[in-house]
Amino acid sequence: MTAGPRAPALAALIALALIWGYNWVVVKVGVAYMSPFAFGALRSFLGALAIFAAMVALRRPLRPQYPLTVFWLGLFQTAGFTGFSTWALVSGGAGQTAVLAYTMPFWTLLLAWPLLGERLGRVQYAAVAVALIGLALILDPAHLGGNLGADLLALLSGLSWAISAVIAKRLFARKRLDLLGVTAWQMLFGAIPLVAVALLVPGAPTQWTPALLIALAYSTILGSAVAWFLWLFVLRRLPTHVAGMGSLSNPVVGVLAAWAQLGERPGSIEGLGMVAIVAGLVLVVLGERPDPLRASSAR
Repeated sequence: MTAGPRAPALAALIALALIWGYNWVVVKVGVAYMSPFAFGALRSFLGALAIFAAMVALRRPLRPQYPLTVFWLGLFQTAGFTGFSTWALVSGGAGQTAVLAYTMPFWTLLLAWPLLGERLGRVQYAAVAVALIGLALILDPAHLGGNLGADLLALLSGLSWAISAVIAKRLFARKRLDLLGVTAWQMLFGAIPLVAVALLVPGAPTQWTPALLIALAYSTILGSAVAWFLWLFVLRRLPTHVAGMGSLSNPVVGVLAAWAQLGERPGSIEGLGMVAIVAGLVLVVLGERPDPLRASSAR
């Protein structure tokens, strides 16, 4: 299976930064009118239904391919990431939770080396260091607070996302799959435990306002269905560490969107952190090494 040109994957990565970065603002608005558990379950379930509807319209086969592997993908990618990050938001701050969740690229680096054989070059090690400094500046460790439980849940969401990236990479390295089908089924499999949690955990009554409906529409179609499809497309075409490091631009977009829409103006330290992350992204792309899984699949 050939990987194809990198340009479409890099374009998808940029689109993801805009979609997921702004989605933090959208979700913040949405959970003001609906419990976080219900919001996460609904966006995932409706997002899966939207993709299935597209598959029917395009006359794609609905039967799942390799359902057991796709189940594990959905468990970690949709249920794990969304579930842990939403649980963290119950008692943790939204901004801090978002930044801690985006430690995913660094978990990916740790997993991709032993499990996928993706080794980094010197330039990319420097990129990781620069990006870590940027994240630390945005996070501001001196003001983390004492909510260790929420912090650990947010970190678990990043770890869960990283595990799902490795599962997806192995899946695409060995088998030719329909991306729409994989995206739809992993979202449906992941939505099932989220719906169960939403039903079991009580929350405040939902206020069906226009703002909530807009937030649900964006989060369902763009933030879930389109975004997860683009993410799997990126993983199919780029090395796992490049895809993971590329996601570091998402919280930067989130900070800028919150500044523009919610009046949350970043300070000078956060600005330096964003510059460092962008510099790290440039370094990691310039220092890319060949992906052994992509090379072997092209033989």
